[in-house]
Amino acid sequence: MPSVEFHIGMVTIDCRDPQALAGFWAAATGAPIVADYGMFVMVGSSPRMGFQQVPDPTPGKNRLHLDGGGDDRRAQVERLVGLGATEGDTHAMGDFTWTVMADPEGNVFCVGDGQS
Repeated sequence: MPSVEFHIGMVTIDCRDPQALAGFWAAATGAPIVADYGMFVMVGSSPRMGFQQVPDPTPGKNRLHLDGGGDDRRAQVERLVGLGATEGDTHAMGDFTWTVMADPEGNVFCVGDGQS
């Protein structure tokens, strides 16, 4: 009987400039760009990230966003700002703290304490 497990292999993000946005996320994650088809670029993170050129960005709030981080949330936030991200508000819930950010095209993502 085949497995019924669904494995997420890639998250695809609509954008105006797939090369530039893939470059940002490659630098942010330390993963290489593994394919560039012009209107679609892939970063070899886990899961992979795809950047698909669209004529108009989706208006309004993201319906899906990425969460990540590392041992030092504040250092990660500063590094990502240096790469072109925008820092938003920082929130806490119990002993968990996260900072809301936006990539160079305005896609929201969060950087949390202890997430890798």
